[in-house]
Amino acid sequence: MVCGGFTCSKHALSALNILYVMVSLLVIGVAAWGKWFGLVSSFQVVGGMIGVGSFLFVVALVGLIGAVKHHQVLLFFYMIVLFLVFVVQISVSCACLAINEDQQGQLLEVGWNNSESMQRDVEKTLDCCGFSSVDYNRTCDAACSRDLLCSPCKTKIEEHAEEVLRFVGGVGLFFSFTEILGVWLTHRYRNERDPRANPSAFL
Repeated sequence: MVCGGFTCSKHALSALNILYVMVSLLVIGVAAWGKWFGLVSSFQVVGGMIGVGSFLFVVALVGLIGAVKHHQVLLFFYMIVLFLVFVVQISVSCACLAINEDQQGQLLEVGWNNSESMQRDVEKTLDCCGFSSVDYNRTCDAACSRDLLCSPCKTKIEEHAEEVLRFVGGVGLFFSFTEILGVWLTHRYRNERDPRANPSAFL
């Protein structure tokens, strides 16, 4: 059978969903690893990563079961959810790539003020204190605070933020194209007749 038929579509869709399962387990594993080794103490960050990983795992599992069994209902819901994820992801990815320095600074400050646990993580990791100014009267987990030689975290965060945004935007764009490929494959596969099925089942 030439590639592009029922069997090829089935294997391609199954392989794509196996990739999504692996990515979801990687996201969950990284979050758990970061929490276990104390690299991330923010429950919101860890919970958010585990939530995203779990959602992707469930979606991929639905797609994989639908592909293996050629289940019309599962494939339909999988296709709709995957398309919605594609819309959200490509919007976020484009926003990450298009953000300017002023907007980036405002977002960093909002994120800094919203989580004290994240502040401690950043101060410990980047060896800095405070966001835009150093205040030695408050508790700081950075090693430099013992010698009173700390610099504000804003400058150090901004050095990495642009690279991170570009990386996240690029990876997001790449995966958004795999998602639209998944939507196309699912639509094609749903409308193909299983050559091993009983012809009377389609009447």
